[in-house]
Amino acid sequence: MSLKHGFGKFFEANPDRLHFAAHSHHPWPDVSLVAHEEAWNDAAALADDKWDKVFGEVIPETQRLIADIVNIDDPATIVFAPNTQDLVARVFSCLDPPVRILTTDAEFHSFNRQSRRWEEAGLAIVDRVPAEPFDSFSERFTREVRAGAYDLVYLSQVFFDSGYAVLDLDRIVSSSPNDSAFIMIDGYHAFMAVPVDIGAIQDRVFFLAGGYKYAMAGEGACFMHCPPGYGRRPVDTGWYAGFGQLETGVSERVPYATDGSRFAGATYDPSGIYRMRSVLRWLSAEGVTVADIHGHASDLQRRLLEADRLPGVLQPPEGAPRGNFLTFGTAAAEEIYRRLHDRKVITDYRQDRLRVGFGVYQDASDVETLAGHLDEVR
Repeated sequence: MSLKHGFGKFFEANPDRLHFAAHSHHPWPDVSLVAHEEAWNDAAALADDKWDKVFGEVIPETQRLIADIVNIDDPATIVFAPNTQDLVARVFSCLDPPVRILTTDAEFHSFNRQSRRWEEAGLAIVDRVPAEPFDSFSERFTREVRAGAYDLVYLSQVFFDSGYAVLDLDRIVSSSPNDSAFIMIDGYHAFMAVPVDIGAIQDRVFFLAGGYKYAMAGEGACFMHCPPGYGRRPVDTGWYAGFGQLETGVSERVPYATDGSRFAGATYDPSGIYRMRSVLRWLSAEGVTVADIHGHASDLQRRLLEADRLPGVLQPPEGAPRGNFLTFGTAAAEEIYRRLHDRKVITDYRQDRLRVGFGVYQDASDVETLAGHLDEVR
């Protein structure tokens, strides 16, 4: 299953490039350019009135598309923001410092940096469970959650620095004895890469993801599912969180919506949401599910592993649950990345780990070409 036909503009712009960084900046399908132009044309035709369309049509449809993908009942629990950092900060603002946080040592740079800064400022006390060894991670993390000593639990569904996928989120979440604790799942490396079903825990967890990576929609289109009743009045707030009260005047107490928009911020560029809507529509029209995407990526991964041109030690080991990229531990990660980049083969690296990502715009011939390049640069 290859959807190469849908990426003509990206291929035309740089026909010699072989893109294997599908865990980072995906190529964008052609439908996203049409959507971007639609956002511009709406601004030209409607000016300020464009927001009636954005909030009345574009956002509700995108919410419904996302809700179907992650299996939540009420699309209105979803709020959008330009990045997940904004959303994490608003959730944190609901809690009284010092906030006791449980997380891992494998979270993405934004949360890792922010949580460390909270520690420096005396705003948080953070315990980080090592992601490795992977085969005991869930057991070790669940044990800490079960202790019930935390105000905020933050966990990636797929770890960005290895691709390891946490399969038993339902068990981890349900093990918490503290109903008042906020539980956040960072789904950025899972959404549109591996099947996500938070239906059983939708009333208990915040789920964050966005369009930059596997949703192929680019920057500026992040979202969060907000469980009812958690964080009714974020201290970090923007005027969109009180959008419904704009025409009724100011009350003595700052008003909030009761749905996901209580975590909304302020004015942002809505074009990313147009693009995300177009990509999700396109995949649906093509009859392509997230399970299909993951199956395709897994098949391409298997082809590369069978080619036996591996540039290091596979992390986690073969057979472990993983997302849509392979990670190879090697002291030469940066050197291999640069040699590939010189050949217009795009991968990336994190410290001593080379990452190779797989997507719907690739096929078996691309993997064969990649294997040949790896033979020559190792």
